[in-house]
Amino acid sequence: MGPSVILLGLVSALAWGAGDFGGGTLARRAPLLGVVLGTQLVGLVLALVLGLARGEQAPHGADLGWSVAAGFAGVLGISALYRGLAVGRMGVVAPTTGVLAAVIPVVVGFATEGVPDPMVVAGIVTALVAVVLVTRAPTHEDDERPSGAGWALLSGVMIGLFNVCIGQLSGDGALLPLVVVRLVQSVCLVAAILLLRQPWRVDRDLLPKLVLVGVLDMTGNAAFILAAQTGQLAIAAVLSSLYPVTTVILAVALLRERVTRGHLVGIGLTAVAIVLIGLGTATL
Repeated sequence: MGPSVILLGLVSALAWGAGDFGGGTLARRAPLLGVVLGTQLVGLVLALVLGLARGEQAPHGADLGWSVAAGFAGVLGISALYRGLAVGRMGVVAPTTGVLAAVIPVVVGFATEGVPDPMVVAGIVTALVAVVLVTRAPTHEDDERPSGAGWALLSGVMIGLFNVCIGQLSGDGALLPLVVVRLVQSVCLVAAILLLRQPWRVDRDLLPKLVLVGVLDMTGNAAFILAAQTGQLAIAAVLSSLYPVTTVILAVALLRERVTRGHLVGIGLTAVAIVLIGLGTATL
């Protein structure tokens, strides 16, 4: 185990965080469902090409089942998250979703693989606190809005289950299972667009950015799968859950968004968590 799971988990966090930042900015200029669908199709094509180039076998048996389940859980989780952010308060929705998405695979990992070294557990707890601090937005005057807690709970549970599902994949491949995941999600999104008659067309000048977001999202998923296959699911899940740190740093650097004291403390705790997990896994 050791350094590989840490490196892959952090690559997942960096890619997911950058992808979320790019997707969020794109969604301000294009229909949300069109952006999500486009990124899923980009990831599908890229995963298919690279998976075949690596000589991976098509997922079958349990791997196929876990991939399909991950597709359904993922599309429900993302849809509920965006719905919650739209109708509720970000200060409630974001941290609730982030913590649940990390805690569920951690609990499953503890139950199926055993509790890791105490220093690793301390690092996991520190990382969860960091996620809360980094994702929690300042309180605004529009607190009369619904909290969005229901959508946040649904989103957190579904994204957590998505991480559990793809964390169960065997070591036979990481990319072709993602083709199945992306295919299931794309079919669900197309059905939603047609049934609900939602706008979906993305302007051509935004397509390069959409492709980049799709590549980043696919990279994050592939890195997480490999991390879970290399080491313990709990460690892979909590390290990848640090993706909001990347998003916040990019928002501050590129959009000049205000960084709060809580953000700074959360970013600092992220470094502490990584060191604790690294020291703990080095002894395993």
